[in-house]
Order: sequence, then structure tokens, then C-alpha cells
Amino acid sequence: MPVSASSSARAAREAVAGRLRDLRREAGLTIVELADRCDWHHSKTSRIENAVTGPTAKDIRQWCAATGAEAQAQDIIVQSVNAESMYREWRHQIRRGLTELQQNTGKLFRTTQLFRVYSSTLVPGLLQTEGYAAGVLASAARFRELPVDDSADAARARVERSRVIHEPGRRFVLLIEESVLYCQMADADAMAAQLGHLLTAGALPAVSLGIIPASSPLRSQWPRETFHMYDDKLVSVELVSARVRINQPSEIEQYLRAFEELRGMAVYGAEARRLILRAIEQLH
Repeated sequence: MPVSASSSARAAREAVAGRLRDLRREAGLTIVELADRCDWHHSKTSRIENAVTGPTAKDIRQWCAATGAEAQAQDIIVQSVNAESMYREWRHQIRRGLTELQQNTGKLFRTTQLFRVYSSTLVPGLLQTEGYAAGVLASAARFRELPVDDSADAARARVERSRVIHEPGRRFVLLIEESVLYCQMADADAMAAQLGHLLTAGALPAVSLGIIPASSPLRSQWPRETFHMYDDKLVSVELVSARVRINQPSEIEQYLRAFEELRGMAVYGAEARRLILRAIEQLH
């Protein structure tokens, strides 16, 4: 069972703090004694050990030198960098607008061979039409109170980025809850076009599109947070306040297990098409 994305980010910081705290205790040093050896105030030691402040690479090297654990410094630095990069506040992600946010993921898309996406909220970005994407991104721009609404340009950039779905050598395994088909993020015409696109895209050789019916009699997994898996290297989860990037193998394995259980609950092919066609009919 995946822990929540915010808990994952917090746990990653606490794991670094715990390693540093253990080094201090193994060296037989008090908080004040370690601070004296590192030539900083003891409150800084306390903030680092309680995961209030993330340590810099220099802090970690000094800490390891003070505790006689220089050999562990580089490993802890890498762990700390990963922990700090997991939790990125949206105000930093979108400071140059929504269009750049779409373009910034281009490299990740180009280097990924297997995309796995589970969405309990929206049509996955890889399958969004320009009209639907514009509706989603306009809503994001309003909520973030962006000084400039570039959602139309961002929607075009998202569709352009999604052309990766037609490139050879890649696979796309996409799961959505049936409720996604009824989440109207654009006008009726744009929604009809989006649902029609699902019928087309779901038939592409590289795409496996599964829909988890709302009428499933007994679920092995309840609807989860929307998440994207890039190969077996990274899981990205979008929260209201932040994007969480998870790259710890043990946590990735939990998301993979959840994905496979959700995948087993989905319908495909003719049954999935029937659910999409029913949603289109209800637009009119």
C-alpha cells in the first residue's frame, strides 16, 4: 500500500536526519558537543536532527568529520539531495508560467521507455486533446493566481510533448477511473472531442488503456492519488501544493504493486470502448 506522497517526502528528510543523529550518538557526542566541533550553534544541530532544516553538503561533511564517519559523507549527501528534490513547491515550478512547466518535462519523456500512469482525477496528459488541456490548465492558472494566463500556449505545448506516444520503442500503460470520463473540464464539444480521442488513442499498438468501472463489485484497491511512473526509476505525484518525485526503490516498488492491482481491476478493448461511448452519450 503506497504511503501518501507528502508522507513520503517527509519520511525521506527524516531518514537523512536519523542517519546523522545516529552518527552523533555512536560517537558519544551531545548536541552541544557536535555543534562545537562543527563551529555552529547547537540549535542548528537540533533543527537538522528533527528534519526542520535540510543539511547542506558542507554541513554533512563537517558532521561526518566530527563523528569520525568521513567514509559515509558522500552517500548521505546523495540521499539528502534526493530527499530535498522530492518535494518541489508549485510556486517554484510555475514561476515562469505553465508553458515552461510542460517543456521542462521534455527530457524525462524522451528518455523514458515505459510509461505507467494511473489517474483518478483527469484524462492523463499523454492523451489530452488541446481543448481539454486548455480547460485543465486554465483552471490551474486561476487557482494559482498567475499574473499571466498562458494556458492556451501551455495546452499546445502539452499536446506537442505528447507526440512521444507515436514514437517507436516506447510503451504506455494508462489506467483511469470511470469517473474521469465525467469530470467535465471543458465545454461539451471539447469533452466530446476528448472522449473521442480516447477511443482512437486506446487503439494504438503501443498503448494499453484500461478503465476501472465504477460498478466494480469488489475492489482490491480503493481510488489512489494520481501518479506517473517513468520506467522503474521515478514516480511523480501531483498534490495541491507540490509535486513529489519519488526515487527510492522500496517506495517505487510499492507504487508498482498498487498499479498492478489497479490494472487487474480495469476493463480493456470493447468493454472500455463501451464505457467511453456511454459517457459521450450523456454529454447530450
